[in-house]
Amino acid sequence: MGFISFFFLFFFSMMNFFFMIYFIMENMVFFLEWEVISFNSMSIVMSILLDWMSLLFMMFVSMISSSVIYYSKSYMSSELNLNRFIILVLLFVFSMILLIISPNMISIFLGWDGLGLVSYCLVIYYQNIKSYNAGMLTALSNRIGDVMILMVISWMMNYGSWNYIFFLNFMNNDYMMQIIGFMLIIAAMTKSAQIPFSSWLPAAMAAPTPVSALVHSSTLVTAGVYLLIRFNMMLVDMFFLKFLLLLSGLTMFMAGISANYEFDLKKIIALSTLSQLGLMMSILSMGMPDLAFFHLLTHAMFKALLFMCAGVVIHMMNDIQDIRYMGGISFYIPLTSLCLNISNLALCGLPFLAGFYSKDLILEMVSMSNLNLMIFFLYYFSTGLTMFYTIRLLFYLMINDYNLMVIYNLYDEDYTMVKSMFMLLFMSLVAGSFLSWMIFNYPYMIYLPLNLKMMVIYVMLFGLLMGYLVSNMKIYSINKFLMTYNLSNFLWYNMWIMPMLSTYGLNIYFLKIGQNLLKNVDMGWSELNSGQGMFNVIKNYSIFYNFYQINNFKIYLFSFFFWMLIFYLLFMLLM
Repeated sequence: MGFISFFFLFFFSMMNFFFMIYFIMENMVFFLEWEVISFNSMSIVMSILLDWMSLLFMMFVSMISSSVIYYSKSYMSSELNLNRFIILVLLFVFSMILLIISPNMISIFLGWDGLGLVSYCLVIYYQNIKSYNAGMLTALSNRIGDVMILMVISWMMNYGSWNYIFFLNFMNNDYMMQIIGFMLIIAAMTKSAQIPFSSWLPAAMAAPTPVSALVHSSTLVTAGVYLLIRFNMMLVDMFFLKFLLLLSGLTMFMAGISANYEFDLKKIIALSTLSQLGLMMSILSMGMPDLAFFHLLTHAMFKALLFMCAGVVIHMMNDIQDIRYMGGISFYIPLTSLCLNISNLALCGLPFLAGFYSKDLILEMVSMSNLNLMIFFLYYFSTGLTMFYTIRLLFYLMINDYNLMVIYNLYDEDYTMVKSMFMLLFMSLVAGSFLSWMIFNYPYMIYLPLNLKMMVIYVMLFGLLMGYLVSNMKIYSINKFLMTYNLSNFLWYNMWIMPMLSTYGLNIYFLKIGQNLLKNVDMGWSELNSGQGMFNVIKNYSIFYNFYQINNFKIYLFSFFFWMLIFYLLFMLLM
């Protein structure tokens, strides 16, 4: 099952690649409509939109998922139901592909909801309480977006068609389109985990690592970004898009800070995904969908690779995820360390790796734009924070001492995993330059003052220095950074208390109301006035009569005579 899926997805990816080159060169768009049923004047039509963007995205999704499935053959080898896992991953990929090629709100909703449902099944794959909680948080956060898409579908009834692609250009000032745009932005914020819906993304790390590699690179979290890229023409003048710029900038900043306080390897990478999603959403809010798409694709490659390397490391460390136990792994697993370092440096935007082309272009466009100081600060400071947590992670994993003396079973000969990682490693090296030639059909030359042009280098060097200083601590060392934990447990460390707000902090009031209702109504008044109450009244009366019947023969006879008298009188009256 695994090899068939791998080959199918890989060939599908290559096919999309050649089609995409042809479509770009010929400047072609295919719009296919399949009429499923036509009855009187009602017709149900399935439509598919194939242009360079959807083909390129499908190529990336199928390439990453093929290497993830190949990787799972080894990673999930002890799993009894491996085929079930692979089928779930395939369902996930097909939901995403349906979302990518849909110009129609109904089929977008099918793909969107498919992603939500299958991601729930994958997050609770290891069945324990923590996974169930994470799965519910993921599913319920995404439900908000699903409801918004449903409301968009019902609002679009006003136009007589759900094919949004037809009326993107001329509906900008229509108040109905403003409402639809607002709902779409909320939907995209839930799927792409922007503030205030961020807390589900680190929680979804309960899924198996191959799933994390797929979910957090090119499928689930990028669905929201892709939706807004498609709708960008309509949203570009909206006020709410400016609000999204602020929220996504804050998401980027918050995720960067939280990653520096985190010791769980997978959560650090998840928070870095959150930071990059903030970057994509914010450049999208500034009206540059091409740049957001460019960064989405380059980021997908090195982030999938980063998760795969993390999976190998966790496997080798006997399922320990705490980075304080790791260290010096470059001596024992050099190939994995090579992949890990290159993907991490691509994430930082080291020149001529994949991340550099998109991040550098985005930051230079930001420097050219007419923005206020706060947004400018959020962009650059978050870029510095990316470098900060990456270098901290590299020092903890590669350079610090190995802290787990008991276990020495580190080896690097799992060639199934290594081969699947090398495929993505190649893409992490070349994807940036290859895409910058593909997507932008004319070369960008951006002129800036020297200090602004060098600003990216400055924040990178600052982040590098800070990452080195922070990584210098051992498990037992007391340093100034650790002393901020007293404050941080409350604010920084905990993603600005967001997991608390979206779980316990939100639920407790409703649960309290439910508890009071149960206590006072279900088990209180309604019991007293219905079943139990009537039972008690009748029971007490019967005990009372029983007492008289047994203990006092005169009263019993008298009451018998009295009842007979009443019956006789009634009988006489009725006659």
